[in-house]
This record gives sequence, structure tokens and C-alpha cells, in this order.
Amino acid sequence: MYYYCPECGRKFKYATDLIPVVGEKFGCCPACGAAGVFEKEGARTADDLEYEEVDE
Repeated sequence: MYYYCPECGRKFKYATDLIPVVGEKFGCCPACGAAGVFEKEGARTADDLEYEEVDE
């Protein structure tokens, strides 16, 4: 799932298997903690490298 942060502008992505690990923080910016704005879902896309991978 791909997100961007409305506070700091960072782009990041979460794998859906992290939902049980991160709980309510799923979709939040790894840098500032703000709730991310959902952009898209699905397999890797051409712009995938623009998004930071969140791993926990």
C-alpha cells in the first residue's frame, strides 16, 4: 500500500502483512508519525523506487 505524508511530504509504502505487527501505526509516516494519505494499492509499479519501504 502506497502513501504520502501531508506533513513532511515523504512517500512510503507498507506491505499488508505488517498490519498485525504495527497495528494502529499502519499507514503512518515513518519519519514524523503523521497519518499518511493513501495513494494506491497493488503490485510494484514503475515509480516504486520513489517510495520508502517501511519494515516496522
